[in-house]
Amino acid sequence: MALRGAEKHIPPQPHWAFCYTMVYKFLRNALIFQQFETKIRDAWLTIYAEDDTSIPKEVKVPMLMDFYRHLNDIDWHYSCGTRNLDKVVVEEFHHISTAFMELEKGHQATIVDITKRMGAGMAKFICKEITTTDDYDEYCHYSAELVEIGLFKLFNPSRKQDPIMEKLCGSTFIFYQKRDMIEDYLEDINEIPKPRIFWPREIYSKYVDNIEDLKYEENSIKAVQCLNEMVTDALKHAGDCLNHLSTLNDDAALQFFGALAVKGMGTLVLCYNNIQVFKDKVRLRRGLAARLYEQTKMMSDIYNVFFEFASIMKSKVEMHDPTAMKTLSELNKIQEICRKSGLLNTRKFYIIKSEQGYNSYLVSLHANLICLLRTMTALSILLFIIFAYLSTNQQNKYCKLLELEFLDFLREIDWLPQSECNGTLFYFPVYVIYTLL
Repeated sequence: MALRGAEKHIPPQPHWAFCYTMVYKFLRNALIFQQFETKIRDAWLTIYAEDDTSIPKEVKVPMLMDFYRHLNDIDWHYSCGTRNLDKVVVEEFHHISTAFMELEKGHQATIVDITKRMGAGMAKFICKEITTTDDYDEYCHYSAELVEIGLFKLFNPSRKQDPIMEKLCGSTFIFYQKRDMIEDYLEDINEIPKPRIFWPREIYSKYVDNIEDLKYEENSIKAVQCLNEMVTDALKHAGDCLNHLSTLNDDAALQFFGALAVKGMGTLVLCYNNIQVFKDKVRLRRGLAARLYEQTKMMSDIYNVFFEFASIMKSKVEMHDPTAMKTLSELNKIQEICRKSGLLNTRKFYIIKSEQGYNSYLVSLHANLICLLRTMTALSILLFIIFAYLSTNQQNKYCKLLELEFLDFLREIDWLPQSECNGTLFYFPVYVIYTLL
């Protein structure tokens, strides 16, 4: 849905159309990308890329080291890989080069600098295993933090370079990157032709000999303990993330980075103590993610969501877990930052489903909601009529949120598979019938 709406903003020029289309396919939320000014969006298009494990090491390392040189070379391209999007990007790289050369000179310089630093760092880890937590942090610096630093420079082109501010402003992307590496464990470990291993040996070796062993049923207890330590490691960046967000004066920047931060925190809450991470893809419900995006416009919203998510994660901590005390300590730090902001208000509940159902103090909320839905048949029919009317208006964001929440509801009661579904109106009568049961 977000992609369909974003496609309306794709420029007609072939090179820009290619760049926008690729970024929309890579991103999990194209809506937040639309909040940027056009020149910022255009600049970011040429800095966003993915890794392809099918490229041989002896080819990939020199390519990464010299990649920044190809940004203004419209003749450069490379045929590779099995991952469709990555393959298209490098084979059609002349589109990116053409777009890059139309950017402002200052933006070009920023992108060249960040691409050069990223390439050198990523090349280092092609030849080096992520062994320690320091290695893990360093890898995240190259793969994520530098991107945020680049974006910060695009938003603030006249600001002098400040190492302390650079470290602070990269915290959101490191926080989000670590969330990705936790959430994508199964996808990465099953990558073809070879696994993508990001979890540091220093952590997983406490629980299993080989990281692949975490996905096996007989290692479930150890796997969850390892997962909880990985989540706790990610939480250490939350404080810097909040502090950086509080310095942003640009509304579009705050909404973009804030959306990443709250989604990252929400996903960590969902993954914590959740064995499903090793069995299937674990993600926030699309409706919840969309609601978080709509309800976190200001810094006060972000503080409140972080505080609430920290409370929910606290309820999931089991004291016999090896890192329980450290987890609680990190969560207390997050909540203390939120309290000291002076911006906490009456908080809303953001329900997150885990493998054991909802957290105990949210069970009654969900049960009462289901009971209410079952007894309000007439209202359901009225909602169906309103929903059908609103669905004719593609610009109505509330209709889109309702559609996402409705699809999530059907999935929760196992009346709709987890896969994508475009025929939403077909399922709404099913929802009405369900309330009659």
